[in-house]
Amino acid sequence: MKIKTINPATEEVLSEYDIMPKEMVFDIAKSARKAQKSWGGLPLKKREELMKRAAAVLRENKEEYAKLMTLEMGKPITESRGEIEKCAWTAEIYAGKAEEWLKDEQMEADGLKHLITYQPLGTVLAIMPWNFPFWQAFRFAIPTLLAGNAAILKHASNVTGSALKIEEVFRKAGFPENVFRTIIAEHSAVNELIGSDYVQAVSLTGSTEAGARIAEAAGRHIKKVVLELGGSDPFIVLEDADMDFAVENAVRGRMLNMGQSCISAKRFIVHESIADEFARKVAERFSKIIIGNPLDEKTQGGPLINKKAVEQINRQVQDSIKQGAKLLTGGKAIGSKGSFYEPTLLYNVRRDMKVACEEVFGPVGAVMPFKTAEEAVEIANSSEFGLGGSVFTKDLKKGEEIVRKIESGSVFVNSFTKSDPRMPFGGIKKSGIGRELSKLGIREFTNAKGISVYKHGK
Repeated sequence: MKIKTINPATEEVLSEYDIMPKEMVFDIAKSARKAQKSWGGLPLKKREELMKRAAAVLRENKEEYAKLMTLEMGKPITESRGEIEKCAWTAEIYAGKAEEWLKDEQMEADGLKHLITYQPLGTVLAIMPWNFPFWQAFRFAIPTLLAGNAAILKHASNVTGSALKIEEVFRKAGFPENVFRTIIAEHSAVNELIGSDYVQAVSLTGSTEAGARIAEAAGRHIKKVVLELGGSDPFIVLEDADMDFAVENAVRGRMLNMGQSCISAKRFIVHESIADEFARKVAERFSKIIIGNPLDEKTQGGPLINKKAVEQINRQVQDSIKQGAKLLTGGKAIGSKGSFYEPTLLYNVRRDMKVACEEVFGPVGAVMPFKTAEEAVEIANSSEFGLGGSVFTKDLKKGEEIVRKIESGSVFVNSFTKSDPRMPFGGIKKSGIGRELSKLGIREFTNAKGISVYKHGK
């Protein structure tokens, strides 16, 4: 069997790839498990050196990798270059921090010596989505490998070319053979792999539905799992906020990757005294975004991943309009070729409308006016998701007080939600389990082993 990768901007077939037979998938997993034994025993300094080399390989091949990413999933080439740079930067951050974040912790108890040591689990299987083809995979791989684990990547089929290039990065950097491998496999083979002795843990970034299925499979076999799932991030604007600053962040936070991001600012919760002005200015900015060929340097917004995604977004928008939301700009597909959709802003959105209560994976923003700060928090927390959240205000103390009340894994005062390798990343509620990035991320796939030493004899 074969899979095809298709350019979402032109609908042209890019490449065809053979799906690996189950036997081949298991042979790769067996080899990875064997390679991990020696990899985990290497001095951490050696693993850090190799990770720095991986950062260099990413930068040396940035144009090639960025173009492939753009062709496969449609993000503007300028964003693709930025994604490669972020992967390289994260590799360097971790290479410089791994020793500190993995060092033994001395504890006090009732014996002579007590400590916690962090040891690798074995081989970790990653199931990754298409929207950030390199970043999602490297966000997982960098800490996982530095902790001494082997890694197997099962990427989304529509970015198979990127998945194979990610394996190439580690090979070119000089990592031992089979420490990082990409598989092109059917779901049935992946499920069997989760249940095998070759895999000790699973990491998934994807939809809530996919996360539930993988968590069930991993739980059945008592395997550690980390899930980074959907989001409907609140973006709260208080009445004292700098309007132009808030608008700029709203546009950037919503339109990155044409809104195809779990951490996009999706619900604009704005004080009623400034909601009209905010909505008007955001709509004006949305209407001026340059949509087109993602390989063009001037393009600011590319296509959605496929026609199905366009249809889903349009259903959510039109249903919300029927329920009373006011369309300020956008609201329809662009052209007949490619998977393009207009940047769209809806006003006077209620929390029961689809654009507020569902995850909207595309260029659609929803403005929700509020009267009091307590109401803003209530609206923010009314979602089943809890990934990120933001508050914009000149009163930093008040801003921090409010974000502490938002039910999310990451919250920001005067910034849209974003990831940084030095800070933990992940969600609560239906947005996920566990953490990636920071020292928490590098410890997720380790055995936090307690060692206690006592005096011998009386």
